[in-house]
Amino acid sequence: MSIQDGGPAFPVADYDHMVFEPKTVAETKRDLSGMSLRDYFAARALAPAFPGMSTRDVQYAAEAAYELADAMLAARSA
Repeated sequence: MSIQDGGPAFPVADYDHMVFEPKTVAETKRDLSGMSLRDYFAARALAPAFPGMSTRDVQYAAEAAYELADAMLAARSA
């Protein structure tokens, strides 16, 4: 099952065609996509947790951050 990532968090609406010269479609996708909305939501959810976090809690926090991100994406499409 593929995880819906919400598409790019910061889509590129325009670019300077004089500078941007990709050689392949894959290169174009990589250069214009940036982080996914799911990654952005997870990072935002995780940021407040770090100040007092112990090393053993890092894995749990990362998993919880993506669960929150998935819930935010589901709420957006509802």
